[in-house]
Amino acid sequence: MKLSGTVHKYGVNVDTDAIIPARYLNVSEGAELAKHAMEGIDVQFVNRVSAGDFIVAGANFGCGSSREHAPLAIKASGVACVVAGSFARIFFRNAINIGLPILTCEEVVAGTESGDTLEIDLETGRIRNVTRGTVYRAQPYPQFMLELIAAGGLIEHTRARLKARGVIP
Repeated sequence: MKLSGTVHKYGVNVDTDAIIPARYLNVSEGAELAKHAMEGIDVQFVNRVSAGDFIVAGANFGCGSSREHAPLAIKASGVACVVAGSFARIFFRNAINIGLPILTCEEVVAGTESGDTLEIDLETGRIRNVTRGTVYRAQPYPQFMLELIAAGGLIEHTRARLKARGVIP
């Protein structure tokens, strides 16, 4: 799975309230959450982000509460992948469960700026900064996780498997 897009860069400790403020927790529709993605840290994000773009951030991205709203808002905004120095564990699990690819690579964080163009290959973990002519490596996804992401997350992956087995129509 190969991705290409523009970088939106943020610092360390971007918490779930920065990603999607708590006042929107009564919303569960991805499209509605996307209108407020990153609002707590960057009110212009929704005006700049395009489908296929990337968020690059420092360590501890997604810290704070365990709400699934945060990765859902990011995914629904069109972000194709988040690359960070590290992720809060619950954010990592929530992101994979909804089919939002995330990669850990401190070198990308150090060597990338907002506006740079990246090419990411999830199967190999290769991250190329087209703007700067640099190449980095992140841990590639195992096949089963690539299948989860390609299906759109755990629920869609499970639904497809059950349909294939004739368990559900």
